[in-house]
Amino acid sequence: MTLIDSHCHLNILPEDFGGPAQVIANAHQTGVDRMMCVAIGPDGWSEILELCDRHPEVYAAIGIHPCEPKTVTVTDAQLIEAASHPRVLAIGETGLDYHHFDAEAEDMTWQADRFRQMIRVAKQLKKPIVIHTRHSTPDCLRILKEEGADEVGGIMHCFVEDWAIAKAALELNFYISFSGIVTFKNAKSVKAVAQQVPLDRILVETDAPYLAPVPYRGKPNQPAYTRYVAEEIAQLRGLSLDEVADATSANFERLMGKLDPRSL
Repeated sequence: MTLIDSHCHLNILPEDFGGPAQVIANAHQTGVDRMMCVAIGPDGWSEILELCDRHPEVYAAIGIHPCEPKTVTVTDAQLIEAASHPRVLAIGETGLDYHHFDAEAEDMTWQADRFRQMIRVAKQLKKPIVIHTRHSTPDCLRILKEEGADEVGGIMHCFVEDWAIAKAALELNFYISFSGIVTFKNAKSVKAVAQQVPLDRILVETDAPYLAPVPYRGKPNQPAYTRYVAEEIAQLRGLSLDEVADATSANFERLMGKLDPRSL
């Protein structure tokens, strides 16, 4: 059995975990043999790429999180240069987030413009997109459609929406990625979606160091805990852990293309 953590932030994990090498060793012990370290902003790009160079289990996604200040900008050329690293599989995370802003009072055009830039570059590079959306999903889906993001598809990271939104994302060629939230008792809507999404369009993630699954809820998260997400999905769907692990790993590889054989 092998699992892939489709979304984590190795470069900002607590020091208590013992550093990236120890975190990766912990992951191997639970069957997690690969992980994608996702950028929040350009300040972390070089650090993430260095992790990829040192650890063949680690891949990268390069982008700017929507909650980064409006002053955080990059040119297309800068993004293309960073994303040309052979371990960069995707562009992201990117998207829209109205939770931390007063979207009714503030002009959010800057967020949308930056999001459109990320999609434009992803299409140019033919790389999938890692989407973050919070309290902004209708606008997020509209922009994805307007920009033709279905050409490259991608991942709806840390999915917490209902089945109608999941269907709309699937129609745009996106995969649905479940985090530790699916293990929470009160996450009934997320559990229902996890039962309905076609098995060949599901991914699993930790979003470490955030959103640790039960039984570690409220504590710092790490890629080793991907197993708990997969176990919950297996239970919800009446499948074995091996079946979910095999399917989600195959899905990641199908979306991201040929992976470096050193990580296998």
